[in-house]
Amino acid sequence: MPCLQGGCSRSGEPSYGSTDVLNAFSRDFEHQAALERVKAWTRARFNLPAQATVLVSEISCALPGCPPLHTVVAFWSEDGQRYQLKLFKPVAQVIADDLPPGWMRRALVALDGMGDECC
Repeated sequence: MPCLQGGCSRSGEPSYGSTDVLNAFSRDFEHQAALERVKAWTRARFNLPAQATVLVSEISCALPGCPPLHTVVAFWSEDGQRYQLKLFKPVAQVIADDLPPGWMRRALVALDGMGDECC
């Protein structure tokens, strides 16, 4: 069988882009690991119980002055209060020290309709 767009293996057989598929899985795994890492750091930093909801998302932005990728973290306290923060870097580049100190928690209260429209 001739080699087409997918390329050929060393044996001359079509490879069907298998390395592309493996690379995609690797990137997805690394991205998921970064999301879980930030969730764990958030739980520890703000002393959240294991059952507390913590959401971490990587958001793209095309607005002028907005970073192309940034990370948004939201969590809820036991009384239902929502907290939110933005880190102006891709989730894979976030380190634990990027999170604000635990004593700033009250400053992270998310008010409905405020602060969600841009960076």
